[in-house]
Amino acid sequence: MAASLNHVVLIGNLTRDPELRYLPSGQPVTTFTVAVNRTYLAATGEKKEETSFIRIVVWAKRAEVCHEYLRKGSPVCVEGRLQSRSWDAPDGTKRSTIEVVAQNVQFLNRGSGKPSASSPSETAQNQDHEIVIDDASPKSPEKTGSVGVSAEELQPDDQVPF
Repeated sequence: MAASLNHVVLIGNLTRDPELRYLPSGQPVTTFTVAVNRTYLAATGEKKEETSFIRIVVWAKRAEVCHEYLRKGSPVCVEGRLQSRSWDAPDGTKRSTIEVVAQNVQFLNRGSGKPSASSPSETAQNQDHEIVIDDASPKSPEKTGSVGVSAEELQPDDQVPF
């Protein structure tokens, strides 16, 4: 049997403010939607853009932090796994969805061109603006399960997805 992998990395902007709620057990959960753009050339040679809207679910302390600091339009990098769910709607219809359960959420800031000297950062240049990816507490990938992927690797065609 072949091994399987369920890992998603998305960079995009929030389409609205995150929604925080608490389960009866007291467990916090935040949901938000990220708009992710894809630019491509059509067969006619015309440049086209396609936007996907992806629902994100964040649990535990990370959910509270996302709710506190993220707002509509905030740029984020989300790492997680795909999850499908289905349920019966109140009108009796069967509903289903696919969403990303976030394991890591990085807040991306549009920089002024100068990264903060007080915290480590990784900077990716684009023609219109600069993106600064801040990580106040860098950890090794072995301890966090993070994938060591640079911003340049995530954007191979130099198009920022927002």
